[in-house]
Amino acid sequence: MPRADFITGLALIALGVGALMQSLAMPRFADLGVNPYTVPGLVPGLLGAIIAGLGGVLTLRAAGNGGWRMARAETQTPDRAERGREWRRLLITLALTVGYAGGLVGSIPFPLATGLFMLLFILLFTPDEQWKTIPLWRTLVVAVVIAGATATIVTLLFERLFLVRLP
Repeated sequence: MPRADFITGLALIALGVGALMQSLAMPRFADLGVNPYTVPGLVPGLLGAIIAGLGGVLTLRAAGNGGWRMARAETQTPDRAERGREWRRLLITLALTVGYAGGLVGSIPFPLATGLFMLLFILLFTPDEQWKTIPLWRTLVVAVVIAGATATIVTLLFERLFLVRLP
């Protein structure tokens, strides 16, 4: 996986830098006295910077594990079962994301939709080892707290700081 992570990290850096550059090119409406927190390029610029930064972290971690080598080592070749798990995780992520954006958002209050999305994501991607070693109730409580906090913070950021009306 280090090689795939290295390439993915580079792609995320390029995507993030591109989004940041495009957001900087957007009008700021300073001559109209617009609040600087409501300019059109602020959120895309922040997201672009975050994506580029996280892509950099992924790239550095992968490089430390030998991901910069472009030749595939025998030890890096995933077996059939591992490829199946990777595809399953990808399809679950796709289903959750499309279900969230296309089904939940707009149908139910935004904080509830976001909390449900986060809760399902956490529970479905909790490593199997954790389910075996940590009591079920503790994992569920932690997942509910994280999902609730994320939904609250995201809602408050968009409504109070960025002045965006959420569905």
